[in-house]
Amino acid sequence: MNRWPIPDPMARALDAARTAADQGEVPIGAVVMRGDEVIAVAANRTRQPPDPTGHAEIIALRAAAEKLGSERLTGCDLHVTLEPCAMCAGAISHARIARLYYAAPDPKGGAVEHGARVFEQAQCLHAPEVYSGMGEDEASEMLRAFFRERR
Repeated sequence: MNRWPIPDPMARALDAARTAADQGEVPIGAVVMRGDEVIAVAANRTRQPPDPTGHAEIIALRAAAEKLGSERLTGCDLHVTLEPCAMCAGAISHARIARLYYAAPDPKGGAVEHGARVFEQAQCLHAPEVYSGMGEDEASEMLRAFFRERR
């Protein structure tokens, strides 16, 4: 059950996740916001072109950095449909994202509240505020349906 109402940025991330699924990608979407301004929207894109770093978060962070002309996304928030992996959590830290919102937990591959818990490590240069659960039902069901169709 969703613990929070779904805010517009997470709804946009869920739409991006649907786009990813339609393209045969794992349905994960991400949105970078600065205040009320949408800076970047991205969907997973690891298969076309083949790119192991083509996670929605990485693509959104790259697009936001390019748009803002800075590698530091200070004052920006990231909304993503699945708990970020270690690679993405590291990028979020380096980008200096202020707040991370994610919909569904990922006990197997997540690295925020599961696994490596990147933001809790002494080596972590910056830890954003973290909020989870907004859109969890929708994101979880989208992922389950995607993998169910492939089994």
